Amino acid sequence: MNTLQLKIPPPVYLLTFMGVMWFVNAWLPLFHWIAAPWNRLGLLLIVVAVVVDFWSLGLFFRAHTTFNPIHPERTKALVTTGPYRYTRNPMYVGMLVILTGWGIWLGGLSPFLVLPLFVWVLTVEQIIPEEKILEQTFGGAYRDYKAHVRRWLW
Repeated sequence: MNTLQLKIPPPVYLLTFMGVMWFVNAWLPLFHWIAAPWNRLGLLLIVVAVVVDFWSLGLFFRAHTTFNPIHPERTKALVTTGPYRYTRNPMYVGMLVILTGWGIWLGGLSPFLVLPLFVWVLTVEQIIPEEKILEQTFGGAYRDYKAHVRRWLW
């Protein structure tokens, strides 16, 4: 495991990438393609993503297991209901949707170039290490879940 894996809380990645997207939009604009009032549709995406994130979080509370992404070894139950039927990481997908909404709100094309980097960083620094720990903890049950449910949505 490298030095950053499971060390930075995912909301910090979210806020950092929001800042990077703002910077890229302001200082390296490629094309402004979503003008007001249409850019407000980004806020709708953000709201939907926050609702899904809180729903996903609530499922952890209902299962009486940790939601702390820095300590996946404390997980006591495998959550596979609700949005976890469609993606193993609905909260991270929610963060990606928040960033997409933020990009729409900003209105430029250049912020969207940052999104693949977010997916890569979160996958390498957070998701893959989590998956290793969950596989050690839950064994075949987690391997079966991985075989049937995608990491992201694609």
